[in-house]
Amino acid sequence: MIISTKPLFLSAVVAASRRTFLSASAMATGPAPSQSCGSGKSAVVFLHGLGDTPAGWSSLEYQLPSIRKTLGGENVHYVFPPAPTIGITINGGMEMPGWFDLYDWPIGISAKDDTDGKVAAAQQIEKAVEKLETDMGIPPSRVVVGGFSQGGAVALVAAYHRRQQGKVPFAGCVCLSGWLTLKDDLKVTEEVAKATPLYWGHGQYDDKVLFEQQAHGVEILRNAGVDVTDDFFPMGHMSHPQEVENMADFVEKALFP
Repeated sequence: MIISTKPLFLSAVVAASRRTFLSASAMATGPAPSQSCGSGKSAVVFLHGLGDTPAGWSSLEYQLPSIRKTLGGENVHYVFPPAPTIGITINGGMEMPGWFDLYDWPIGISAKDDTDGKVAAAQQIEKAVEKLETDMGIPPSRVVVGGFSQGGAVALVAAYHRRQQGKVPFAGCVCLSGWLTLKDDLKVTEEVAKATPLYWGHGQYDDKVLFEQQAHGVEILRNAGVDVTDDFFPMGHMSHPQEVENMADFVEKALFP
């Protein structure tokens, strides 16, 4: 049976809930969201979820500074990479924007991994971070990587699986309603564990990326030495105003300790 694409990760409810987070003043005066804005010496790279586009989360460029002024203006550069269009197995092979394939639904802690897809997605993020350093002089140590749902899963891979010896750790990582993947391959270096704290927010009633994923992933990463801040909210697979506020606090501390 083909699962409808809209209820997967990007429902009208989710999109509407995100729009309400933007302050009235920001909505009135801010320019149209763009994929990459600002010229600061720190950066936030944030990945959207399955079936979404960069526009789905690019309002963070205005939401976060409306909560913490240090995250706006010339201080922080925002990047919202687009996922490639790929076939999704749980949708009968239907093509849509996605960072990697999905084989199980809902996504519990025993869900099968698309290893190649996740590695390719993490490599795309690494290229975006390399471009920040080459073009703008922003090193990885001044970058917070994050994402929602599939995007959050990729952010975790980029931040903890792939920052091995010789690679500069990120300033922080944000996972919203995501999950820890490739667990058998996880080897967090001591340097990364100390340098890259994590903020993980999740919905208690999430019926897509199950709530059990948060406690499972948090325990593994804490055991690896990562400083994890975990929040949960009375919601499904979506975001919450308080979650965005807490994320802003976390990003500010990570970039401007």
